[in-house]
Amino acid sequence: MWSATGWLGTLGAADFAGGTAVHINAGIAGLMAALVMGKRTGYGRDNMMPYNLSYAVIGASLLWVGWFGFNAGSAVGANGRAGMAMAVTQIATAAAALAWAFAEWLVKGKPSVLGAISGAVAGLVAITPASGFVLPGGGLAIGIVAGLVCFWSATSLKHKLGYDDSLDAFGVHGVGGIVGALLTGVFAYGPLSATPSSPQGIVGSWHQVVIQAEAVAATLVWSGVVSFILLKIVDLVIGLRVKPEEEIEGLDIVLHGEQLG
Repeated sequence: MWSATGWLGTLGAADFAGGTAVHINAGIAGLMAALVMGKRTGYGRDNMMPYNLSYAVIGASLLWVGWFGFNAGSAVGANGRAGMAMAVTQIATAAAALAWAFAEWLVKGKPSVLGAISGAVAGLVAITPASGFVLPGGGLAIGIVAGLVCFWSATSLKHKLGYDDSLDAFGVHGVGGIVGALLTGVFAYGPLSATPSSPQGIVGSWHQVVIQAEAVAATLVWSGVVSFILLKIVDLVIGLRVKPEEEIEGLDIVLHGEQLG
């Protein structure tokens, strides 16, 4: 993706900070893991809400702050592109958090803190590939779309397809990465990525969207197939799951002999 001789790089795919290489890659690998391992014991029957919502909020807050270094730092310099990457990261994340919360309010009758922080992570994921290519308006649009689409994928799509993705690795990271990668091709503003060798930079167009879609498809197929094969090999050799009774007792106790609280 970022090599001067890399296939996706020479194809013209735009990924500023890792939407394809990190998030789509990890999201589809997480989905393969969920499919190979199967559902947790008691899934759909027992209460499996987060153990400590305060910890979840703290974690999301740390992600939000740290993501500025992740995105703006990809400019590899204290310059205008880094500043714009930081600005659109903030805008997209806030927009996605609100979009998810309002969608949840509309569909379920009430918003939730868990939903808001999930939306924030979706916005962070979606703006990652676009952060060095788009202006604030584009960042706002990407955040809103990511919040709505990831809410749908992490709730309706997951339940419709019946897989157990406990942390919504695919619903938030995989789908959010796809949204961000494709919309980079829509909202890319040429001057942000212009160089002496490419004075026009990467400009949003249908042609660029097609290139982005090729990058997305290649990442999904490669990572999905290889992850599935590796998971099957590990499952065959040493196994992926503990015994049902050990899962019920709790992995902290079974594997480490300790627990929190």
